[in-house]
Amino acid sequence: MRVVAVGCMALMLGVGAGVMGAQGYSADKPLGATAQAPPAYLKHAGIEQKLGQTLPMAATFTDSTGKTGALSTWYDGKPVVMAMVYYKCAMLCPQVLHGLATGLKATTLTAGKDYDVMVFSIDPTDTPQDAVGQKQQFLNEAGMTGQADAVHFLTAPKASIDALSDATGFHFVMVPGPDGKMDQYAHSSVIMFATPDGKMSKYLAGVSYEPRDLRMALLDASEKKISNPVDLLILYCCNYSPTAGKYSVSVVRILGIAGMVTLLIVIGMVYLLTRKPKGHVA
Repeated sequence: MRVVAVGCMALMLGVGAGVMGAQGYSADKPLGATAQAPPAYLKHAGIEQKLGQTLPMAATFTDSTGKTGALSTWYDGKPVVMAMVYYKCAMLCPQVLHGLATGLKATTLTAGKDYDVMVFSIDPTDTPQDAVGQKQQFLNEAGMTGQADAVHFLTAPKASIDALSDATGFHFVMVPGPDGKMDQYAHSSVIMFATPDGKMSKYLAGVSYEPRDLRMALLDASEKKISNPVDLLILYCCNYSPTAGKYSVSVVRILGIAGMVTLLIVIGMVYLLTRKPKGHVA
């Protein structure tokens, strides 16, 4: 029991994730809001967390192999970690995918067994061919070359992208690139989690994701089905903040556990000190 309390208190050594605006723009309001004033055309970009919202399972998508079907085609009853990017992006999106890949690699969970990965392009001009290279790079970075069937890089027509954007609250806006052409997107840096039945569960902000936070978010999304006792303890010791889009240590809960452990130790000591030796005659 004492080890349990110490384990919880060790969690207080740093929880957090930074948030960046896409393509050099800050579009993270209210999630991870920054002090800088964004350009006027970014007012429609950002995150509107829709916890509990059902994903558009009937919307049409195409994977990197060219297979087209409803979103439900790639849903097989496991929690899902999702990212919304665009495959021609050269700035923020690769950072988000790299952070997700390296974070998942450091967890002890297994893609295809414990969860699936879905990456969606928000650009209707992206093609399955654009997705092929992005998926392969992700698999290499995540150490998932043997779990390729659990990782889906999807493209879609605008109607499906809009339906997904509405369901997830992931809003983005087209912005001019360095050459002045309106061919880039401003969006938040965030990954999202959905339950096995397709409901939005958690959002984690930033471009790097702690393995512990990924595990806890997947544990939450799985409705505790992929957990072990240590996972449940750690989850109890932490709070999820929808506003910040991250997990943080719950000092009150840790102190409560520490107090309970202390009380049990005292009771145990009193019992040991007051019990009569075997064979003792009063």
